Amino acid sequence: MPYLPEEPEDDFELNIVPMIDVIFAILTFFIISSLFLTRSESLPVNLPQAASAELQERTRIAVSVDESGEIALNQNAIALEDLQTGVQELMVDTQESIVVINADAAVSHGRVVAVMDELRQIEGATLGIATRQPE
Repeated sequence: MPYLPEEPEDDFELNIVPMIDVIFAILTFFIISSLFLTRSESLPVNLPQAASAELQERTRIAVSVDESGEIALNQNAIALEDLQTGVQELMVDTQESIVVINADAAVSHGRVVAVMDELRQIEGATLGIATRQPE
């Protein structure tokens, strides 16, 4: 039996630089896409602070009450009497929605209660009040 000379094997080398590039590209994609998910559909109001504030994951409908007491439904001005109808029209596709009230800290308490009273009469609507974390 003839003896064949053994060929020297090259050392195995794992190049991880391309893998790191791919991981950073994926990480960048997820960071940028998550920034677009946190956009709020409300008017600029000065929210009150609350230590027990929690982030709501699925905000569907935003009702804003500015400093002068004007009401807006998803950034469109609306009268208090038409608020129920407007929210119900937005809830046609989804039977259960989260309605977030963005009320300015300087607005009258009675005005916010009137808005909440209108929204509580809507079946399937879960109410939430927007606040900001204390600094």
